[in-house]
Order: sequence, then structure tokens, then C-alpha cells
Amino acid sequence: MTQSGSGGILNIDKPHGMTSMQVVRRIKRASGFKRVGHAGTLDPIATGVIPVCFGQATRVMEYLLDGAKRYSGEIHLGVSTDTYDAMGEVVSESDASEITSDQVKNALTRFQGDIEQVPPMYSALKRDGKRLYDLARKGIEVEREPRPVSVYAIDLTAWESPIATVNVDCGRGFYMRSLAHDLGRTLGCGGHLKSLARAKTGPFHLDEAVTLDEAEFAFEEGSWADLVYSPDVALGSLRTIIAGHRARASIRSGQPLPPNVSFRPDHPDERCRVYDADGQFLAIARLDPDRRRWVPDKVFQVS
Repeated sequence: MTQSGSGGILNIDKPHGMTSMQVVRRIKRASGFKRVGHAGTLDPIATGVIPVCFGQATRVMEYLLDGAKRYSGEIHLGVSTDTYDAMGEVVSESDASEITSDQVKNALTRFQGDIEQVPPMYSALKRDGKRLYDLARKGIEVEREPRPVSVYAIDLTAWESPIATVNVDCGRGFYMRSLAHDLGRTLGCGGHLKSLARAKTGPFHLDEAVTLDEAEFAFEEGSWADLVYSPDVALGSLRTIIAGHRARASIRSGQPLPPNVSFRPDHPDERCRVYDADGQFLAIARLDPDRRRWVPDKVFQVS
């Protein structure tokens, strides 16, 4: 957690029926911060982890978006909808009573690993500057190119015909709604996502999340710092540089790190976390190939 008044990250358990942007707007009103954003959209039917970044922590949102996710979803087989979830209009129905748990398990193996997935029409992706869901609401359907996604693990955790509960560990850009639709198509009976909960995003887990009401009350009472994580919590995958006390002022003014910080990057675009000797998070740094020095890429205020 952080005691900084310059912002941070809240691990919110999003309520059912609310959009991700509605969560952001409520935190913005409660906190008084101008810069507030979320790190990964959840559909209105979904609950679970949504990291809300505010103040200077909005500058690390990209790292959370790239982090691993864990979902648990109920897939209703035998009924297909236009949105691929329970909020849509039913477009087809079929008898799924003969489907067995073994068939579901075998079908799920097709969706593990590095795969390609077609995103749903009802999504926030853009085509020619227009959101796909806006086109879909006008009855316009456009061709969507399959996109590469990574599924690290996928398991059937419960089967009560025609409902399959599926847990998925995945990377960025994976749609559980598309999984539900594609699983139903693979089994020949159709399907849609009945419910969804996100159990993990990067370092944030559902069992440590707070409700939106709890977060708003904490801002009202002035105790919100007890709930807020420092921006560097989102950067756990980055290597660490300890710059020392004397380098702190120069780093905060954007100057290169001392020459003795000279380890080679693992790849040309590698970024590192920079701390002072007291463990205060100072910056995200990158290697300047011309000067062969690590230079601050993003500098963070220290309380």
C-alpha cells in the first residue's frame, strides 16, 4: 500500500450490471482526482477485479493491461445470442441434453495455447473510427479478423447440463464471450456466456479487492490511502535498479542514471524500475543506446 497523496491503484470488485466506465466515474467523483482510468474493461454482466488507477498511477495502466488475467465463467450451451452473453437477444436454440462433460473437456483443449480468436461484434474495438458495438446496435455486422491471444490454462470446473463452468488463465485481448460462442459452435449446439467473474488481473486478486461502496466511503472518511497500492505494484515483471541517494534529484529532473548502472537490457525496449536506497520508487527507466546510459522514461513523485 502507499501513503502518497499523488494517486495510486485501487483493486475494486466491480458490481454486476455496471459498466467499467461507471466505476471510473464514481471513483473520480469520490476522490477528486482529474486523471482516473481502469486497467481492463469488464462487461456489465461481469463482476470481479478491475484495477482503477488515479493520479500518477494512470501512467502504469499499460502494464496492467498486458498482465495475465484469470476468469471464471458459466457457459450456457444450447442457446446462442447476438451479443454472445445473457444480455443479448436469442438468435438460435438447440437441444444440448446429450452433451457430456467429457465432450466439453475435449472441446476446451482446442482453445488452449497460442490461438486466434474472432472478437464479438458487441465489443469496444473500432472499425474505421467507429465502435463495433455502435455498428451492431444499428444492425450492421462487419468482418472481424482473428486476433492472436494466449490461453495459459483452461479447465472445466463444474458441469450441470446445460451449464459448463470454465476457468481460464489468459493474456491480453481474450474474450470470454467469444469462448462461449466458439465452444457452443464446436459442440454443434451453440452457446453464450451466462455469467462471468474476473478473479485476477496482474498482481491483483479478487480475495483482496474492496467493493465500490467501501472505496467511496474511504475517500469520504479520508482513510483511502489504506486501500491504495503504489504504482510500482503494477511493474513486478520489470527488473530493478537501485540508484542511491545522490542520484535521486537528478533522476527526478530527468537526468541519466549514474554510469555504474550499466547492465545490459534483455531486449532493446526493456524498461526497469528505479528506486533510491530507502526503497522509494522513483521512475521507470530505459536504456539510451547512444549514451549507453539508463535514462528516466517516466518519473514519479515521492511523498
